[in-house]
Amino acid sequence: MPHRRAHGIRARAPPATIVSRVLEDLRHHMGSGFDRLYGLELTVAQDGLLEAHVDVRDELLQPAGLVHGGVLAAMAESLASLGTAVAVIDDGKLAMGLSNLTSFLRPITAGAIHAQARAQHRGRTTWVWEVQISDDAGRLCAVSRMTIAVRDAPAGAIRDRARPVPPAG
Repeated sequence: MPHRRAHGIRARAPPATIVSRVLEDLRHHMGSGFDRLYGLELTVAQDGLLEAHVDVRDELLQPAGLVHGGVLAAMAESLASLGTAVAVIDDGKLAMGLSNLTSFLRPITAGAIHAQARAQHRGRTTWVWEVQISDDAGRLCAVSRMTIAVRDAPAGAIRDRARPVPPAG
């Protein structure tokens, strides 16, 4: 069922073939940039829901032996940006982080970091996501509220409307 958007515009779920192609591209992109650096692995990508995990390793720990908060904030931003991008790319739009408010509730020191992002608002120019981050025991360790800007893609930024082009730089 379509979701109501601002100004009467309806966001529609992309067809399954587009979602699978975009998911493939997202996994490829995540294997080649900053997300690869800290080890983000996408496990679920549905309309308005993304899940991922990162295995804890020494390089991700701050001096006190806790996972650095930047890793958790980066996970939230990546999932919310990717989830928005999948939904708006067919309209010739790009998605980029506008605000990241991450609250840290308990430390993670070992195992894996699990993140679940859910779209809360789907507007014409902004989307808002809630991201819950937990440890292997399922304990809530951080929550993030992400605001994602939706903007027109510059000419040539999208090769194929179903396949996002990673930003340069």
